[in-house]
Amino acid sequence: MTYPPTPEPLPHPVVDSHCHLDIAREGEVLPLEEALARAAAVGIARIVQVGCDLPSARWAVEAAAAQEQVIAAVALHPNDAPLHGDALDEAIDEIETLAQAHDRVRAVGETGLDFFRTGPEGIAAQQHSFRRHIDIAKRHDKTLQIHDRDAHQAVIDALDAEGPPDRWVMHCFSGDAAFARECLDRGAHLSFAGTVTFKNADNLREALAITPLDRVLVETDAPFLTPSPYRGKTNSPYLIPHTLRLMAEVRGEDLETLCAAVDANTEAVFGGPW
Repeated sequence: MTYPPTPEPLPHPVVDSHCHLDIAREGEVLPLEEALARAAAVGIARIVQVGCDLPSARWAVEAAAAQEQVIAAVALHPNDAPLHGDALDEAIDEIETLAQAHDRVRAVGETGLDFFRTGPEGIAAQQHSFRRHIDIAKRHDKTLQIHDRDAHQAVIDALDAEGPPDRWVMHCFSGDAAFARECLDRGAHLSFAGTVTFKNADNLREALAITPLDRVLVETDAPFLTPSPYRGKTNSPYLIPHTLRLMAEVRGEDLETLCAAVDANTEAVFGGPW
């Protein structure tokens, strides 16, 4: 496997708040134990393993039950929701069952809206699925992880209509500073992925710069969104130091201070102990 080299370890442990260690990219996938060991060696001591369809949600629950470094999030991805047709509610019912399957299932996600990959014919199914996932998170006191692609206003409208849960995260935040303020004003935490390191991502860096220190999270979305200088290669939690070093630079903060804050924020959002 041709993964990028291991970066210098972080000065304080940090959590990868969103990854998919079950997904192979171009035929490459690290065994779970190896991925966790590589991550721990650079200061990524814990991860949130995210399910985005029924098989991966089941896998996430199993991984969290077996590995003390792992907690799980379960949901139907917005692009998966329309694929269930008339069986959508049945699939969401299974997600609700999985959300209660183990005390290490701490989040409902990634749910949300995606108007980039799914056309107009799938919007109604996405919106129905999103509303049901919001309800599940609220009734079972789970953190809500939101996927938002080309759907900023629709996501806000749904949250305003349903009322967000006590803890919710904009996964792989993709908006600008103005949208960041809308989310923050409603109580969100913003999670930044390797995209914040990309040359064309000035909007993300501006959003990061205005986000309060106690609302910042970091993630890989592995195996996708590998940070610069390894954009395009397969991502893994051990590469988070590249993202965090850029984040500290953008915010003008000491790296250890940022790492400690991100770690505390993630524990506050997803609960403890792990």
